[in-house]
Amino acid sequence: MNFIAIIQQEVATAVKALYDLDIAAADVICSPTRKEFEGDYTITVFSFAKSARKAPPQIGQELGDYLTQNVASIAKFNVIQGFLNLVVDNAFWTDFVAQNALNQSFGLLPKKDIRVMVEFSSPNTNKPLHLGHIRNILLGWSCSKILEAAGYDVVRTKVVNDRGIAICKSMLAWQLFGDEKTPDTEGSKGDHFVGDYYVMFENKFKEEYKIWQAEVSLDEEVLMSINTKNLPKDELFVAFKNDYFNKHSALGAQARELLLKWESGDTATLDLWNTMNGWVYAGFNETYKNLGVKFDKIYYESSSYLLGKDIIENGLKQNVFYQKPDSSVWIDLSEAKLDQKLVLRSDGTSVYITQDIGMARLREAEFSARKVVYVVADEQNYHFQVLFEILKKLGEPYADGLHHLSYGMVELPTGRMKSREGTVVDADDLMAEVVKEAHREVLERGALEGVEKSSKAEIERRIGVGAMKYHLIKVNPKKKMIFDPKESVDFEGHTGPYIQYAFVRSSGVVRDALAKGIDLSNKSHYADLKSEEKDLIQRMYELPKNIEEAAASFDPSLIANFCYELAKSYNRFWYHCSILKENDAEIRLFRLQLSQLVATSLQRAMDLLGIEMPERM
Repeated sequence: MNFIAIIQQEVATAVKALYDLDIAAADVICSPTRKEFEGDYTITVFSFAKSARKAPPQIGQELGDYLTQNVASIAKFNVIQGFLNLVVDNAFWTDFVAQNALNQSFGLLPKKDIRVMVEFSSPNTNKPLHLGHIRNILLGWSCSKILEAAGYDVVRTKVVNDRGIAICKSMLAWQLFGDEKTPDTEGSKGDHFVGDYYVMFENKFKEEYKIWQAEVSLDEEVLMSINTKNLPKDELFVAFKNDYFNKHSALGAQARELLLKWESGDTATLDLWNTMNGWVYAGFNETYKNLGVKFDKIYYESSSYLLGKDIIENGLKQNVFYQKPDSSVWIDLSEAKLDQKLVLRSDGTSVYITQDIGMARLREAEFSARKVVYVVADEQNYHFQVLFEILKKLGEPYADGLHHLSYGMVELPTGRMKSREGTVVDADDLMAEVVKEAHREVLERGALEGVEKSSKAEIERRIGVGAMKYHLIKVNPKKKMIFDPKESVDFEGHTGPYIQYAFVRSSGVVRDALAKGIDLSNKSHYADLKSEEKDLIQRMYELPKNIEEAAASFDPSLIANFCYELAKSYNRFWYHCSILKENDAEIRLFRLQLSQLVATSLQRAMDLLGIEMPERM
């Protein structure tokens, strides 16, 4: 149990004994003491004053006396107005270090008999993974790792969007302009190869549309139907672009024809679709491998897009849904302030929400997960509000355990990216860029001189990719952010390399001690802790609590910031406390054990973010 929880329980017991008041331990306000005051934890006693009919300072004094007499680990206290500051005995902290210095499972919470599914990545097969996907993937992966560390049984899934008009655009472009080229003949990664044809289609379409704009004069009826906002001609053509694609474009007609052939099961079309998707999957797998990410189950939209229709039909019989005169099916969510929502079109075809309902039922049958986390950008906030409300009305057993891990968009310093215009930064190119920046930084510092070339390359890869991951995860998911590759690999400040360097220091000094034959399993009797030592211990003590909170809030940035604060604390300790050169053997042993626990804590916490630690820097 975390020490704050222990204090809360003891205070609840004390309040009952002193004032005959029944309070829940969770209602006791306890937090770390502010640095300008003496103490480790502070109790706020104002809430007891009215019922106890005593002034807050008097209550603080009486509670302090009770706790020091009845809780062995509380050494002393002081009262400042309505705040009781408790000082924890040093023996509590030194015992904590002794018990966990060699505990490789430190931080892990007990197993829970609860399965959680995390769905993330969900790429389209018409383009490679890009920077936006990376934030999604890293949030999903780190969230799943944190949930595992918190004791949950975790299943990782993704849904591949492998059908639809966008996929047909890249297929058509390859048919028209590909000249039978393949990723192998061009020496190209499969997803990049197909993505280039998607961009090519868009460019060819723009050319076609531009020619059409110059040749055609829109008649009055068309203008009236599409120009309800009295737009200037240039803006009008932008607004008319989709209508042009669907009604006038030759390329649009060919793409739609290809989609109809796919839906009708045309053999040649399906063969091309399978071939091009195969190229993309090979590219995706390489990127996932380089990111250190894997999935337990992959679903494909092509085999699941019809799911949900039977559920809607049954729900219609149970009056969960209702049918309009045109035969379309809807659900009334006005009680949840979400209005009426379409779930089946009048022709009986499904919409996106229909497929998601079916997918939820399918996954329940396969995995029976009581919690499901959808990692999707905040552009889909409304969609998931609707989906979750529908699943509740359907009485799905997991409906109360649904969570949308909504995250803000990520941009580069140069601005927002656009897939259709080919201005997106591919995930592979981004990883190559951060590794290059790491190489440049290492070269300037002369940090890896004498290291073999292969080992040096691996260290630079871990620094660069780790820097990218940390930079994207350290920001609260709900916030939009700008990713700067150069800034991310800085060895100073709130960065991944700064934390990795603290790990290299802590693990390196332990490695040197072991090489000298120092046995870290011995008991140290050192107890006169310096402030730097105590601060370091207290930060590590909070790791299990941080994991629990990050799992509960689905927020990996809590773990990222824990790592940064621990690294800062260790660097202060490093500069102010001698370790291997300490003459007193008891102090030296304790500080080595402390360094070992720091290395374990940093490695565990950074691993939860999917970040590997280098041995040297």
